[in-house]
This record gives sequence, structure tokens and C-alpha cells, in this order.
Amino acid sequence: MASTLRYGAGSIVEVDLEPQQLLAACGASPAGVLADPAAALAAAVAAPLDFPPLAQSVFPGDRVVLAVEEGVPQAAAIVEAVVRALLDAGSEPGDICVLQAKADADFSAAELQKRFPERNGRGVEVVVHDAKTREGLSYLAADEAGEPIYINRRLFDADVVLPIGCLRLETSLGYYGVNGTLDPAFSDLPTQERFHATGVDPTPEQIATRRHEADEVAWWLGVLMSIQIVPAAGGSVLHVLAGAPESVHRRGNALCQEAWNCQVPRRAELVVAAIEGDRGQQSWENVGRALAAASRAVTDDGAIALCTELADRPGPAMQWLRRAKDLPSALRHIRKQRSPDAAAAVELAHALERVQVYLLSRLDESVVEELGVAPVSAAVEIARLASRHRSCILLANAQFASPTAVEEAVGQSG
Repeated sequence: MASTLRYGAGSIVEVDLEPQQLLAACGASPAGVLADPAAALAAAVAAPLDFPPLAQSVFPGDRVVLAVEEGVPQAAAIVEAVVRALLDAGSEPGDICVLQAKADADFSAAELQKRFPERNGRGVEVVVHDAKTREGLSYLAADEAGEPIYINRRLFDADVVLPIGCLRLETSLGYYGVNGTLDPAFSDLPTQERFHATGVDPTPEQIATRRHEADEVAWWLGVLMSIQIVPAAGGSVLHVLAGAPESVHRRGNALCQEAWNCQVPRRAELVVAAIEGDRGQQSWENVGRALAAASRAVTDDGAIALCTELADRPGPAMQWLRRAKDLPSALRHIRKQRSPDAAAAVELAHALERVQVYLLSRLDESVVEELGVAPVSAAVEIARLASRHRSCILLANAQFASPTAVEEAVGQSG
């Protein structure tokens, strides 16, 4: 039985297994991928969930900031459509700022200028958030522990803040709900580090606390409308939602569960997990999410093979996996880290305690080996690896998908 698994920006791995070997192939792109995300965005802001249309919510002269989260699928098309909707509502280009959590060349100032020329000598502003420079931050409030929260100054000064984010399953690593688009993404470095620390083996109470903080930040900023994307495979868009944040959250959570929850009959000896999408999807954070998903579907002493086009070198937390004398020691050090890759490093350490991990990437083999991971140089090696195991699960889009073994789900419900 031949199966194809897509990874990266257009690469594939072909696996040929006997029917009894392949337990499940899940995480494939759901049906109904949007052919025109910009048109879907225009429709969403014209008829938002439990909120007036955008044209009735923004007035000429309002300073509007689009806060664009990292990893939003089709971000350039979405941002362009929002800017167009604002201009149609009477906004001037110079009153619109696109604030990016991370630089994205697809909608640089020069690109937007081509589409939306200046009026009265002012054009759409494009700014990348800097969490380290105090001059670009404003004090917003203190969290429940009394720690100060600083937010990007443009958000603080805006008349209208429109968050643009990517919806995920509630259990997704590092996900803090629709308002997590703003906090910690556009907060100061100490606030971001508190969130990173919480993301390392978080308790439900810790996650709830951080989500509550993100909700409060949105409230303090006066956010009344949120724009969120339900992702599809390969950087595509499944749904575009706009409206009151709580309404978007409820609808988006249901759509994500429908699209990305999947059941497998039982755990397999090998899980082949793929991360599909361009370079924006090929991140260590998504490697952590893929490992968390694959770990729920693999047997103890089994193996996980990750198919990626990851090119970024390991961060500070990952480095402890090669420095420490053993995994328990590495985990102790990683739990003290407040770097963005800390949660992913913990997922990798936990996986290595249970299974063998293989990684197909664009990294040097020596870099991968130092992490305790077996490097894979070509997709054909994944196929050979799969043929050597008695049972296998193929998990596409593992950064979004969440598999559950039926036998365990039945046991928990009983």
C-alpha cells in the first residue's frame, strides 16, 4: 500500500507498507481549502461574529494597528485585504500601521506601497516588534503577581487594534487563545520570558493564568474585534473568522477540532510525522508541536521520524541536550531556561526518554546528532525505516494535528 506524505514547501516522502503495517494516515488537509483567502476576509469583516461590520467600527482619522502574529497562513493576502477594507471604510493609508511579531518580506513596506500608494505624503506603515528596546514600549498594567507588562507603543497609542492570528487546538504547545496573538507576542522581553517559562511542562493552572493575562491585555487595549485564521495544509487557509474575540474563540475552537483532531486504532511502533509549509512553518516551535502530537501515537521504545525542511540552528535550551551528561540533567537545566525554544526542548527530551527520534531536515548531520537525534539525509531513508517496523502511523501536518488512540480514549471514558 503506497502512501505519500508531504513536508516542507513541496517535498514528499513515499512509504510503501503492507495493509497490516499501516494503522492510520491522519492529519491530511481537510476539504474546503479556500481558493481566495482575501475574498473570505472581506466577507468576514463585512459580517463579523457578534460585532458590527468593520466599516461601521472604524472612523476616518482613527489610528489603526494590525497586530500580525508570526506564522499566520497567507499573511500577505490577509493583511492586504484588511488594509483594503479599511481604506474602503474611509481610513487614510497614513493612519494604518502593520505591526509584525516577526519580519515577513511578503508584506514589507515597499510591497504594500506598490498596492496602496501614499496619500498626502503618508503611506501604510510596516513595523517589526522589538521586545528589547524600551523606547518602543509603553507600560500597560501589572499582572496578578505584580509584574509589569509593557506592550508595543503603537498598540498602546492606537484608536483601533485589530489582532490577526492563527487558531490552533486548545492543547497545542505554546497556544494561549485568540488574545495570545497580542500577549506575549507584542510584550516586552521579561513578559515573553515568563510565558516561555510557563510553556515548559505547564500545569493547567499555569496555562489558565497566562491565557487570563492575554485576555486582560486585550481588554486593556480595548480590543473589540479579532481576525483569526484556521490553518490548512501547506500554508493554506481553511477558514477566516472575524468578530468579537470570545465568539471567534468559540467558533474557531470547534472548527479546529473538526479539522485537526484525529483518531488512530492504537499506538504504533513508528510514527512518521511531517511538517508541511514554507520556511515560516519550519521552526523549532513546530518541531516541538509535532513531537507532542507524535508522542501521543507511538509505543514506548518505538520511534518517531520527523520530516521537515528545518534550517534554523538549535536555540539555547536545545543546546543543553548536547551539553548535559544525561537527559534528566538536561531537563533540569532546560526547565530553568526562558528562551523561546524551551518548551520544544522539553518535548524533545521527553521523547528521547521513551523512543528513538529521527530527523529529516536541512541541518548538518553533526548538529542533529549532538541533540541525541538520528539524522536522516533523504526521504528514501524514511521509507526504508518504515518497512522495518511492524506498525506505522503517518501523521501529516503534525504541527496542527492531534491524534488519539481509540483504545485509550475508550479507557478514559470508561
